[in-house]
Amino acid sequence: MSDARQITLSRLGVRRKGIIKQVLGGPWCQRLLDLGLVPDTPVEVLRRAPMSGPVAYRVRGFCIALRSSEADQILVEEVK
Repeated sequence: MSDARQITLSRLGVRRKGIIKQVLGGPWCQRLLDLGLVPDTPVEVLRRAPMSGPVAYRVRGFCIALRSSEADQILVEEVK
């Protein structure tokens, strides 16, 4: 593991970018991998819905929306 600090995707701020480092196990794991959320993939937070709704992310040129419970299963390294 590198010295860089990893956070969950749900903690990445709007308009911030990161690199996916790991998708944790759980009920969403295969779905997240199928969506292209695999290690070493860049991801950007586009916008957050009001009232704790889904968050829009740009991954591989596509916009996808994830619940915070799904984004909690993805570890990213923030890109400055």
